[in-house]
Amino acid sequence: MKDSPTHFKLEIEDQIVTITIDRPERKNPLTFESYAELRDYFRDLVYRDDVKAVVLTGAGGNFSSGGDVHDIIGPLTKMEMPELLSFTRMTGDLIKAMRACPQPIIAAVDGVCVGAGAIMAMASDIRFGTRNAKTAFLFARVGLAGCDMGACAILPRIIGQGRASDLLYTGRSMSAEEGERWGYFNRLSEPESLLNDATAYAARLLTGPTFAHGMTKTMLHQEWNMSIDQAIESEAQAQAICMKTQDFKRAYDAFSNKQKPKFRGN
Repeated sequence: MKDSPTHFKLEIEDQIVTITIDRPERKNPLTFESYAELRDYFRDLVYRDDVKAVVLTGAGGNFSSGGDVHDIIGPLTKMEMPELLSFTRMTGDLIKAMRACPQPIIAAVDGVCVGAGAIMAMASDIRFGTRNAKTAFLFARVGLAGCDMGACAILPRIIGQGRASDLLYTGRSMSAEEGERWGYFNRLSEPESLLNDATAYAARLLTGPTFAHGMTKTMLHQEWNMSIDQAIESEAQAQAICMKTQDFKRAYDAFSNKQKPKFRGN
């Protein structure tokens, strides 16, 4: 695990890691290397006990402009099918890694949030935006299908099938107001307070039972592929596991003594 990555900025404080896509002069595009490094970092978070929440953002007033036109799209036009499939699987692996890590991911979205940037925000657990946020799944505008990196599976579950279809067919920008109204953004902040608000939300989660939060995230994703009966049984097993944690006992003891529980994530 590297805490000094090459292709993005990283800060860890009070068990919250802030990941900043940091190429502000070009609105924070992604490259082959940054995709892979982000994938590896999220994948390794599974093994980090010292990180309990993630804030994902971009530098310079924008979230991300997606795949770099010259560093990615240009070379892709010259690749053969096996190379292209390796690339699309690699970008999809980034989203799998974001979903698989137990830490809640809070996206702080300002300005441009398009293409793969919009996908990364979509794959986060919570999304904070600003009035300046412009989100677009613009794959159709570059001659590609809207089914990129899990968009056709995840986006309809957030905003509904019809609204997702509109965005994926047209590639148009979704305004911040639309995003909040449709449930894409959990809330809107002022640009100057966006990162602080997202970090404060992450800190609030850290006061809760973080092991149980990880279980909640796991079940939120796993139950997409289950029947109701399967989901109820899986939740029974998950909850039984959580009942063996000290946090569960701490909550009971605090309640018995009319105190607020102090969770420790175990």
